[in-house]
Amino acid sequence: MTIQLHSVSVAYAHRPILHSISLQAKAGRVLGIVGPNGSGKSTLLKAAAGLVSSSGHMDFHGSMIRPTSLGYMPQDQQTGIALSVLEVVLLGRISHLHLRVQQEDLRVVSEVLDLLGIYSLAGFPIGELSGGQRQLAFLAQALVTEPTILLLDEPTSALDICHQLEVLEVVRELTKKRNLTTLLVLHDLNAATRYCDDVALLNEGNLVACGNAADVLTTANVACVFEVEAEALICADGTRFLAPLRKQK
Repeated sequence: MTIQLHSVSVAYAHRPILHSISLQAKAGRVLGIVGPNGSGKSTLLKAAAGLVSSSGHMDFHGSMIRPTSLGYMPQDQQTGIALSVLEVVLLGRISHLHLRVQQEDLRVVSEVLDLLGIYSLAGFPIGELSGGQRQLAFLAQALVTEPTILLLDEPTSALDICHQLEVLEVVRELTKKRNLTTLLVLHDLNAATRYCDDVALLNEGNLVACGNAADVLTTANVACVFEVEAEALICADGTRFLAPLRKQK
């Protein structure tokens, strides 16, 4: 499912946050959303999810109607709830649930928990988990919706480097395998280069560039947007790596 944003703007209490954003996210591809703090990345994701009011319009594969098969993982999750990991993840199936939980719901939940390596935590209270474990549980909640659109706001921010790589690999593989349209907010520019097919670079609510990561995350754009001098290196596997050198004077 292709998503097209046409001149989408968002304001909070008359304070502009996003300014006339136009971009396209394609099925089977991961679109990374990057930019400095306060650039509007999370707001863009919320607008796509229909959680904030916006002007302009959005096109969901030729329709103005947002599909129900949408998985959304916010940056800040509520953890003061007396639910187990299994119950939290099952909430992601709420549109599928009947008066009683069906075997199919439990199968999907078990499959996703196993995929993310947290099956053993199913019976644990969500509030007793580490930050990284909670993040994986809420990612599982987004995935069990069996979405056609996947919106993830910094899904790796509380994870160690090993789990970051595992989660980003899972997201990329599921996007390809299930032909999902995935929008992924990231702070790590090198993770965006390695795991995203396309990248949208935001700054102060404006879209600076959108396209192939190598074309968008240039040293010139990084200097302009992040005020950091960087050097572009090539890793042994051919992946481009941005090495920050110093803050611009």
